[in-house]
Amino acid sequence: MGTFYVKCKIENPVERTRSAIVSKLLVDTGSEYSWVSARTLERIGIGREKKDITFTLANGQQVTHSVGFAIIRLDKFFTIDEVAFAEPSDLQLLGARTLEGLNLSITPGQRRLVASGPPPAASPANARLNSRLLRTRKR
Repeated sequence: MGTFYVKCKIENPVERTRSAIVSKLLVDTGSEYSWVSARTLERIGIGREKKDITFTLANGQQVTHSVGFAIIRLDKFFTIDEVAFAEPSDLQLLGARTLEGLNLSITPGQRRLVASGPPPAASPANARLNSRLLRTRKR
């Protein structure tokens, strides 16, 4: 599929006027979390909510980082997600959970993010249960 970068706006969810533009986030569906420079997150007042979370890097090495909550904006899409405080030697990443929250997917071969369409409310395997719940709700 290849690699590509996107530009995002990161906002403090409590004080939305405090924000930063991150001009180069590597889109990485192999990473659960998004990783943003600790310096950037601290500058806009994002707190370290979870400390010493263990992550496994692509080379198998395990590292610990803190995690905080941030609003991530990409064009007209936005979500709130947990973001890892990246060290200077770490890549800044847009991870799978953030992509799912943004409701974006990657177009194969084109290296672009596109809207995924309406998110499903339940899996097709639960269709009978879903229709039963809808009938109950109408009463």
